[in-house]
Amino acid sequence: MSDTRISRRAALLGAGAVAAWAASPARALLAQGDGVALPASVEAILARMTLEEKAGQLQLNAAAWGGGVATALNPPSNGPSFEGQLADAVAGKLTGVFNGNGAEMARRMQGAVMRNSRLKIPLIFAADVIHGHRTIFPVPVAEAASFEPDLAMRTARMAAFEAAAAGIDWTFFPMVDIARDQRWGRTMEGAGEDVLLGNLFAAARVKGFQGKSLSADDAVMACIKHFAAYGAGESGLDYNIVDLSERTLREVYLPPYKAGFDAGAMSGMASFNEIDGIPSTGNPWLMKQVLRDEWKFPGIIVSDYTGDEEMIAAGFAKDGKDAARLAFLAGVDMSMQSNLYALYLPELVREGAVPQEVLDRSVRRVLAVKQMLGLFDDPFRRIDRKRETARSRTKAALALSREAAQKAMVLLKNDGDLLPLDPNRRIALIGPFASGQHDLNGPWVVYGDNNQAIDLVTGLRDAGAKNVTVTPGSGVEQALPGGIEAAVAAAQAADVVVLAIGESEVMSGEAQSRTSITVPAPQMALAEAVAQAVKPSGKPIVVLLKNGRGLALEGAVKDAPAILVTWFLGSETGHAIADILFGKVGPSGRLPLSFPHESGQEPYYYAHKATGRPAPEGPRVPYKTQWRTAPNAALYPFGHGLTYGKVSYGAAQVPASLPWDGRITVSATVTNGGTRPCEEVVQLYIRDRVASITRPVREMKAFRKVALAPGQSEVVSFTLTRPQLEFLGRDLRPTVEPGTFDVWIAPSAQDEGAHGTFDLIR
Repeated sequence: MSDTRISRRAALLGAGAVAAWAASPARALLAQGDGVALPASVEAILARMTLEEKAGQLQLNAAAWGGGVATALNPPSNGPSFEGQLADAVAGKLTGVFNGNGAEMARRMQGAVMRNSRLKIPLIFAADVIHGHRTIFPVPVAEAASFEPDLAMRTARMAAFEAAAAGIDWTFFPMVDIARDQRWGRTMEGAGEDVLLGNLFAAARVKGFQGKSLSADDAVMACIKHFAAYGAGESGLDYNIVDLSERTLREVYLPPYKAGFDAGAMSGMASFNEIDGIPSTGNPWLMKQVLRDEWKFPGIIVSDYTGDEEMIAAGFAKDGKDAARLAFLAGVDMSMQSNLYALYLPELVREGAVPQEVLDRSVRRVLAVKQMLGLFDDPFRRIDRKRETARSRTKAALALSREAAQKAMVLLKNDGDLLPLDPNRRIALIGPFASGQHDLNGPWVVYGDNNQAIDLVTGLRDAGAKNVTVTPGSGVEQALPGGIEAAVAAAQAADVVVLAIGESEVMSGEAQSRTSITVPAPQMALAEAVAQAVKPSGKPIVVLLKNGRGLALEGAVKDAPAILVTWFLGSETGHAIADILFGKVGPSGRLPLSFPHESGQEPYYYAHKATGRPAPEGPRVPYKTQWRTAPNAALYPFGHGLTYGKVSYGAAQVPASLPWDGRITVSATVTNGGTRPCEEVVQLYIRDRVASITRPVREMKAFRKVALAPGQSEVVSFTLTRPQLEFLGRDLRPTVEPGTFDVWIAPSAQDEGAHGTFDLIR
């Protein structure tokens, strides 16, 4: 604690109820009846609050003292200076701030409130801690490529450890939106296109951030976002409308939110988009019927940045007052940044447009999560400048960043076993990402610094590569005078070419939708020129892709003998890439999303439906489900990824039938016939051949990561039961019918692997 005198005073406010709260499950206390249970001392504070103070507890704003990246992410408005915001906090007009400037800012704000405010209600400090705080981990979709939810739990735990020391109580993460259109820039924030993977990573990240107890000084409250179906925007356009059936909403998009809430997340965030003509921020069906009534969620819901106010431009609310009324009555407890709740809720209550008991219920929820976070007991429990420094970028954190980066990379192609490379070869490192302290951490980093990250050439040289030349060749989206000529000369003088190309940080992330998800034209021109120059000599080319989404590869990039997806890897970028390139560690990542043949295939995802005219294997047949220039398939499908081993799948062992209330074990022998150890992600897919509601061509139901020594075989088994086969029937209730099911144990969603069938019998 930074101020023991203040914290003792704060402790007097809530000490009488602390023991009772510690002895009972917090969620149960929150969910009692239709309201929210609070310790008596905190309930007494609520009874003394004015309408304006209650509205203030429901208003969250960007920190006036942010600076740097935080200011760029949350552009300054005509709001107050830091001193003005401090005065608002003391006056009870704010529940807290987000993306502030560390422990010192938090100490000054909390100290002023606990000394000078009327009711001494502690502030809550929030932040966008998306893939790390000071130590930066791979972007979330890259981390999902590990197919290791436990890894995500560990990186979230480390991020919370760092962030909590800087005074942060609450993170706006995890984003659990299913992303099936790679044109959408925020693909990089989630876990990709698959429901099962989305569910597992949502739960893991919540558990990591929140730890064993929300009141711990290294715990941060998670926020499930963006509720709901934000990733389904038409054309992959950010903030766009969503128009889909309730069945698709419930089967595909809602499950990861529920998984996160079921894992204990005590907050959620409304999404910007509308569904069926109703903005999520003003949608009582979503916020009340689904979230509160069906799922029994007891925590708080916050709008996204000015999400309530944006219902005006969307044509759903006539003005700010109307927007505040619609959002609040829909079930959004807290307004972010617009100030609409602070401005209009007291007046709406006085007029009778908002019932007093509804206002009190939302305030109770906010006070309850502050109590759960331990803020009434000690408002300074996460505010400590010495601890902030001591916990920042520790050896353990950087080691974990490197491990996560190693496991995130996906080897798409490795013709002729080009990789791993010999570090003693002459390497021409070419491309805009070959060197420099830029585009390493990736999008959505508030507190990390690219200048502290390890760039590619540094990583290669640290790994023992002594003969490396660096030539940018081009910019990310613009040509460089003489760049291609210099790159060609470097390539001709080397033994092997490593092309570091792809997207920059500003090409991926929020508001970065792309109509063509290809490598930018100047980089393609560079790749083509280098490929032509080395073709006569047969010098090999390794492509290192930097990307936050699935890409449509073409030309010399597509034809390169080795392609490694490196995403945005964070603090240990260069070291981790060198580990894979030189074989210190083998690649084990798998695509959590599909790489299409062409941009025009989007949205494309593996779990699509069949049609009445499926395209057969082999030569193109007229009048079938296919594009003129591309098959109805991925270039690199979900689940794909190579290793440095030689993995093969034996025949599937599948019982003939699955009894209605029984279980079966399906298995296949997986063998590494190579000379290097590897880790194989063995995936289980099913298809219901005939059903009252048509089913996808495949659905992943389980996976296992198996370590295989050279020459080793292992029988990989999975258990299947009837509930795993269920789908939503015509009445939107879970059902399944007797019949035949295909089952695959395979290395990807498109690979045949080991295939069998069984009958579900009643």
